Amino acid sequence: MQKPTLSFWQIWNMCFGFFGIQIGFGLQNANVSRIFQTLGADIDAIPILWIAAPITGLLVQPIIGYMSDRTWGRLGRRRPYFFYGAIATTAALVVMPNSPYLWIAAGMLWIMDASINVTMEPFRAFVGDMLPHRQRTTGFAMQSFFIGVGAVLASMAPWILTNGFDVSNIAEAGVVPPSVKYAFYIGAVFLFASVMWTVFSTREYSPEQLKAFEEGEDGAVQDAPAASAPEETKRSGRFFMNGGLWLLVSGVATIIIAQFALEKELFILSVGGVVFGLMQIGAGLLQQRGATDNAFSEIITDLFDMPRTMKQLAVVQFFSWFALFSMWIYTTAAVTGHHYGTDDPTSVLYNKGADWVGVLFGVYNGVAALAAFGIAALANATSRKAAHIVCLLCGGAGLGSILLISDPNLLWISMVGVGIAWAAILSIPYAILSGALPGHKMGVYMGIFNFFIVIPQLTAASILGVLVRGVFGGEAIYALAAGGVSLLLAAVATFFVSDVVGDRLEKGAGAPMPAGH
Repeated sequence: MQKPTLSFWQIWNMCFGFFGIQIGFGLQNANVSRIFQTLGADIDAIPILWIAAPITGLLVQPIIGYMSDRTWGRLGRRRPYFFYGAIATTAALVVMPNSPYLWIAAGMLWIMDASINVTMEPFRAFVGDMLPHRQRTTGFAMQSFFIGVGAVLASMAPWILTNGFDVSNIAEAGVVPPSVKYAFYIGAVFLFASVMWTVFSTREYSPEQLKAFEEGEDGAVQDAPAASAPEETKRSGRFFMNGGLWLLVSGVATIIIAQFALEKELFILSVGGVVFGLMQIGAGLLQQRGATDNAFSEIITDLFDMPRTMKQLAVVQFFSWFALFSMWIYTTAAVTGHHYGTDDPTSVLYNKGADWVGVLFGVYNGVAALAAFGIAALANATSRKAAHIVCLLCGGAGLGSILLISDPNLLWISMVGVGIAWAAILSIPYAILSGALPGHKMGVYMGIFNFFIVIPQLTAASILGVLVRGVFGGEAIYALAAGGVSLLLAAVATFFVSDVVGDRLEKGAGAPMPAGH
């Protein structure tokens, strides 16, 4: 039994919610550093404040994925999470720009990011649920299109409000400018409306239909047989050994950091390693007792049993998202400091530069929207791996060129390369991954895949502040250059990824996969 081919407009409806979700993310990415600086944060403290976002995704996404795999109600399997997550995210967007103190803004980032993650995580699995293999590249490309369009509006909103509607973009010290506040309010409305469009315009397949599709679809991935008692014992021993090693090494690192009063950001990695070691030991204890039918045990087990293709993609994702995170947290400081010559958030020149960063973010997202289907066509004409390598190379060149371009008005050229890479990062890895996953675990594995987005962000938050202070002389612009190098490494890692389903479809079809119907 094969999943039916969906029409262009059916794919449009099922992906339209991503338009609103990315408005929320775009407002967060382009403006949160600005809000933090406005409320008194030092430049080198910004990465620590930003760790709320990746840690929230690390915790929320696999849990929501696990739960959505097992959900079926009046709204279906994934749509209940779209619905309730959108309500929470809308409220968070309204509150965030009104934070009176820095610690409240940092706390609101946790809440806002958690809400967005609840809404967003099932959308990735949704494409795998609804589309046959041959249309998944198109489905994820459609998501990239909406992500790009939504982020353009979100990134440019303060600039549009200031230059088109004469809304002030400056305010007294410690107060977020009206242009930013109104941008968040408008974004909240768009997010809620677009997610609800998907919720009520798309019907999901029943659990019985999904099971039949998984069993009958050509190339469907089957789960490994259940582990026997001796295998479970062996697995628990492996958890104890690996967990103990993580605990020992990370614990020693934590003691060294504390003993020698090293940079506090390094605690993010060392303490994270301690927690990961304890989690493995906990999973081993549950394995010994036979208590494996729970979210914690299944997520940890699935993490270590993930398909080979997923492990290979994890390396690509690490270098890709390290670069993106460096761009999101340092572009405002880099452009205002290096190109506009000021780090005073109350000055007119700083706010002019910060608004221009919003425009630049709009450019790369606009390019991503336009490039999304072109990348799908390139993948069809060559291969998904080849297309991804080309796009990552464009992104590395674009991000690195920000250091070389002296005129801020020409920085849009850099953003063209970044936008091409962004479109590919949002689509091709997921299209490759979805073909390597069992359908009834699509949600939890998509959530686990988010680990390889979060871990590089935590790594960036741990070391970029140290590098900017101790190596780059306080010049944030060099953090962007480091991001460019990271994208080049991601391109190299893509060579080693096995895209088994994509290769089979190309050979079997004898023609490019359809870009849409």
